Amino acid sequence: MTAPNPESLIDIRGLTFGYGERVVLDDISLTVPRGKVTALMGASGGGKTTVLRLIGGQYRAQRGELLLNGADVGKMDRAALYAARRRMGMLFQFGALFTDSNVFDNVAFPLREHTDLPEVLIRDIVLMKLNAVGLRGARDLMPAEVSGGMARRVALARAIALDPELVMYDEPFAGLDPISLGTAARLIRQLNDTMGLTSIVVSHDLDETFRIADQVIILANGKIAAQGTPDEVRHSQDPLVHQFVNALPDGPVHFHYPGPSIAQDFGDGPAAASRRGAGR
Repeated sequence: MTAPNPESLIDIRGLTFGYGERVVLDDISLTVPRGKVTALMGASGGGKTTVLRLIGGQYRAQRGELLLNGADVGKMDRAALYAARRRMGMLFQFGALFTDSNVFDNVAFPLREHTDLPEVLIRDIVLMKLNAVGLRGARDLMPAEVSGGMARRVALARAIALDPELVMYDEPFAGLDPISLGTAARLIRQLNDTMGLTSIVVSHDLDETFRIADQVIILANGKIAAQGTPDEVRHSQDPLVHQFVNALPDGPVHFHYPGPSIAQDFGDGPAAASRRGAGR
């Protein structure tokens, strides 16, 4: 075990991971500073959620290290991994609430699963967490009875139920209306600061994510295309980063899928001649 870095909670060093022959993360190195909000961004399929799964130990790096408080997650045995996960909270995309349990029981689940606390104390903790996200009065509602934005806040209350040191958010703003989106973003920032958390946010929403993040990391083509403050990344001269942060339809990420040229398909090229011959 490496001595923990007092400045960073997570240190990724020369990490490579892929699915079969497809390399998703290629020798990347980054740090997640303690007490800060780090945003992971980039085009779909760029490896953002894969990073979260590597941190949680669902996947193990094929090369390199992923250190959590100085301990390599990829080398942890089951007991050590489960202990590490108890220090993490996870807000899954669209909340992933238990549909057959009410709001109270959804938030109480990790407390009942991982502690021996009496129910009277669990009740107080659950109500405090629900109060923090503005939903103490919704404790008896079922997931089907709450809006999408409220469901996301219930999931956030569940993610912080065990007072984790790290909370990971996988697309927390997806599918939310502007009011709910702004509320969710504000809660992520406020809870991070008031509870002394470290947060990692995977998101495609540029404006809200840049507004709450201390550090932005953009992944592309298996590498880190940009890393810095939101302002630094927004003014990056890298062509791919420029295309991403300005939502441009064409650039290094092409609008058209690779294929024959226009002349080949519609002109007098070999493909067109072959097509005409096939039509006879």
